[in-house]
Amino acid sequence: MSHNHDHGKANYNRAFAIGVFLNIVFVVIEVGYGVAADSLALIADAGHNLSDVLSLLLAWGASWLATRPATEKRTYGFRKVTILASLINAVVLLLALGGIAWEAIGRIFSPEPVEAIIVIVVAAIGVVINAITALLFISGQKEDLNIRGAYLHMAADTGVSFGVVLAGILVMSTGWRIIDPLISLGIVAVILIGTWSLLRDSVSLSIDAVPKDVDMAGVKRYLTSLDNVCQIHDLHVWAMSTTETALTVHLIVTDSDVSNIFLLRIQQHLHDYFGIEHATIQIENQNEETCILNSGNGKIVPDS
Repeated sequence: MSHNHDHGKANYNRAFAIGVFLNIVFVVIEVGYGVAADSLALIADAGHNLSDVLSLLLAWGASWLATRPATEKRTYGFRKVTILASLINAVVLLLALGGIAWEAIGRIFSPEPVEAIIVIVVAAIGVVINAITALLFISGQKEDLNIRGAYLHMAADTGVSFGVVLAGILVMSTGWRIIDPLISLGIVAVILIGTWSLLRDSVSLSIDAVPKDVDMAGVKRYLTSLDNVCQIHDLHVWAMSTTETALTVHLIVTDSDVSNIFLLRIQQHLHDYFGIEHATIQIENQNEETCILNSGNGKIVPDS
């Protein structure tokens, strides 16, 4: 059964450019309405949305840096920056959710008057802009953790803005001010689930854990089942970036006469069935000196 993985790197420059532009426009709109209505809340929310622009710029910059060529000092280039960006975005998003929750709890005990009409109008604009921006990244958020960070930021703001619209309508119809903070807390709880997943995955990749979509047991079964391979050791799988996975392994073979075709077939299988793009394989002869990395049984042979 074939499990071919297509890991062609999608270009999100256009999506980032549109997202940044739309959100800058929204920040200007919020500041304008905030000044016109003398609403500190709207001006403060504009500051929050400005942080979303910075998050998009961070993800965009990381995505661009990942395409830069390797150097003598950075032999993998800047691929790892995408993982760092997703980690920073997860932390920033958690802090933003914490701020929203703190404000909501404060308003439960001390409800404040709401400029319902203005808030509904501005929040409705926010729903449209944030939803459009989130949709720009929805296709890549499952394969690329950096893109998922950008997507979650915008999806979270879409949910918050929608909650504000709903709360404004309910406050207008019932007069119950407590509805606004209660809806905000509910939205924070829902978004927290996705954000926690982003943080967990980002931390795992940043410490070189095996990417969750790689079947490590399957990789071991495949390598040990190869003809001419009697043992494997020092198998390592880690994320080079949020879209590329690397593998290194030592194969101990019964016949040292191994062709390049043998290695090529292994690399192709690892790519097609396990999504591993960068496989480095060392071949060792069963009948020769043990590798120094093989369970510490080997020894370094001094130069003659």
